[in-house]
Amino acid sequence: MMKIALSTMADEVHDEPSFLAFLEALRADWVDERRKEKEQPSSPYGPGANGWENHTIGDFLDAAHSWADASADGLQFYSVPQNPWCRMAQILWMGKIYE
Repeated sequence: MMKIALSTMADEVHDEPSFLAFLEALRADWVDERRKEKEQPSSPYGPGANGWENHTIGDFLDAAHSWADASADGLQFYSVPQNPWCRMAQILWMGKIYE
């Protein structure tokens, strides 16, 4: 069975159950990265084993907020989705990868 990418999963969120499934997958990805980092730490100057740029809840929330604010009216290659569940999933996804 092929695992769906978190970014794709975020883009496909359309209601509360799909949002909760995304949230669980994001949590599982974070737990998996913590396990991998214990076994073989990544450089402190780059993302972790699963691509997490933000390693504390504060940094994660700051990145999510910063990206949400910067993308509120859309970006060159991003259109704000009409569905608020999808938008929220995208904001949380970006909390993982936005610096």
